[in-house]
Parts: sequence; structure tokens; C-alpha cells
Amino acid sequence: MATVTTNMSEHPAWSDLTFSDNEAAVSTDTVTDYTATSEHNHPIVGDRVIEGDGTSQDAWQNWQGLQDLPRLNLAQNFLPHQRVCVFAPHPDDEILGCAGMLQQLAANGNPIILIHVTNGTQSHPDSQIYPPQKLNVIRPQESLAALKALGIAQQVTTMTLGLADGDVFAQQAPFNEKLAAIIQPDDILVTPFVHDGHPDHEATGQVVSAFAKQHNLACYQALIWAWHWAKPDDGRIPWHCALRVDLTAEQLQRKTQAIACFKSQITVDESTGNPPILSAQAIARISQLWEVYLYEPHV
Repeated sequence: MATVTTNMSEHPAWSDLTFSDNEAAVSTDTVTDYTATSEHNHPIVGDRVIEGDGTSQDAWQNWQGLQDLPRLNLAQNFLPHQRVCVFAPHPDDEILGCAGMLQQLAANGNPIILIHVTNGTQSHPDSQIYPPQKLNVIRPQESLAALKALGIAQQVTTMTLGLADGDVFAQQAPFNEKLAAIIQPDDILVTPFVHDGHPDHEATGQVVSAFAKQHNLACYQALIWAWHWAKPDDGRIPWHCALRVDLTAEQLQRKTQAIACFKSQITVDESTGNPPILSAQAIARISQLWEVYLYEPHV
């Protein structure tokens, strides 16, 4: 499908729905008024705009730079029984970006804390099938089903911060307060890339990574929507600190099964006619035998 261009100045904020591969749709239900500076430049994510089909799965598969990335061996780098806190801006991001890592952490014996920053209630504006109050229940349920599909539900403790979907940037102060109450010394933190392209992802990444730096904690940033807007060797991604986690065929199969648990995100909304939030292209891009994390050790 050809790239779809949206005049972002017509909309107050970008929500979870914004980032369908099929269209650059935006929600008018969120609170904060972010005025865009140009048609292709968002005030938060800049030129990391997610629209159209995005970079193809083949382009990434054929890029030698991806093959050459150093491998992250979790069994060697994560001490058994060391707690790992995984931050998902919306229920599903933990699977899209980290399903392979989650399986390997469970196999390594690491306690896993899954933290949903929001419940993704704004993903279907004006929907009769998925109004916010239903999504508030459905999306966490889909996440639990996905963890069961991975075979790790018994090893994961899930908590929800309850921040407003689509408006995480405006809630950094309460976000930090909640982190201070949750995070323990020696925790390992996993969060979306600070420039992942979705405002909620970037807000989550920036708050969590800043907290990690302040408290001298290890922090790994997962690429999720960056696979859409970036291109091989894209200078907007610090590839020099990128690490590749290789998945086994079985781990990839379980990841694919887990993604399929998010029915609200992968099916057409019959009440509005809107396409799935996660298109076939988006699912193909993140259903690979690798995941990539950015990590800079403390000096």
C-alpha cells in the first residue's frame, strides 16, 4: 500500500491507534495539545513518523549490518535470580519487542516484572466494539493470554501504572514517582527505545532510562516501531551500542502464537471499518529470529 500522509496539525495528540501500518490515523480523544510543526514532523517524535507500509521485512533481513551485530547471551550477562523489569507502554509491546528475551529470561530463572504503563484504552477511537472501558479489561487479558502462549505466565508478575494512553509525556512526574516505589537496587530494566517513534514509547523509554542512569541500573532499550520508520544503517539509531538476541525456531513460534492473542489489535474493527492496528507488514517485521536491544554500560 502506498504511503499515507496525514496532516498532523489537525489533531491534538497521537494515540495508540496512530501507528497502524495501513494508515497514519490519529486519535482526537487524548488530552494534551501537541501542535505539529509540519506535515512530516511531529513535535515529539520529529521525523520518526510511522505511516504507510514502512521498511520491508526483506530489507532488514538482507542487511549485513544486522547480521554482524554482537550477540547478547542472557545466560552469561544476566545473573540467575536477578530481577528484570520490563516496561510496556501498552499491553502487547512486551511481546512485540521482547517475547524472545522474555522466554530466555524465564529459562534463565530470572524473576520478571511486567509493567504496563497504560492499558492501551485509546487504540480504537469511536469504536462500538472496543470502547475505552472494554479495552481497559481486554488488553491486559490479551497480554496474559500471550504470556501463557509463551509458556512463562507463572514466572511473570504483572502490574499496571494506570497512566493515560496517548499522553504519557504529560505524566512524567507521576511516572517517576511510581518507578521509585517499584524499582529495587540491582534490578535490570527493559524499555522501548527512547526514539522508537511512538510518543508513548519514547516517553516510557526516556523516563525509564533516565531513572536507570540516576540509580546506576542496567537498562536495555528494545526496538519496536523503529523497524517501521528506520532503514538499514539509519543514522537515527545508535547501532554502535546495539545487541542482537537470537531466537530459536521454537521461541519464534511461541512469539508468533503470542502475537495472535491480541485479537483487538490484529482484526478489522467492524464498527468503524478501520483496519487492524497491527498490519500484516508490522507483524512480519517483528516476527524474526532476532530482537535488537540498545545497551550502554555505565562508565
